Amino acid sequence: MKHMVSYTLKPDRVAENERLARAVYEALREARPPGLRYATFRLGDGVSFVHLVSHEEADGANALTSLPAFKAFSAGVKERCVSPPVRVDLTEIGSYGFFDT
Repeated sequence: MKHMVSYTLKPDRVAENERLARAVYEALREARPPGLRYATFRLGDGVSFVHLVSHEEADGANALTSLPAFKAFSAGVKERCVSPPVRVDLTEIGSYGFFDT
């Protein structure tokens, strides 16, 4: 499953959002869940973010969303936003090295 999540933050919440996102990556480096590819980008306007996710669900569990650090990140995201997160499912046509290990 591949999807993209995008949103725009309140300017005074960008640093908090980045701190929480970095904590997710620290937890991912420790947990090293198989089959998960995840990337977060801040766009050029400085307040918009895009997350790209590719994962294989094992036993119906999502390795990303089950992480305590991701739960902490997600808990207040709507309050940090000017425009709330929008999830879009993606169908890969092709990629080069993007989702490879």
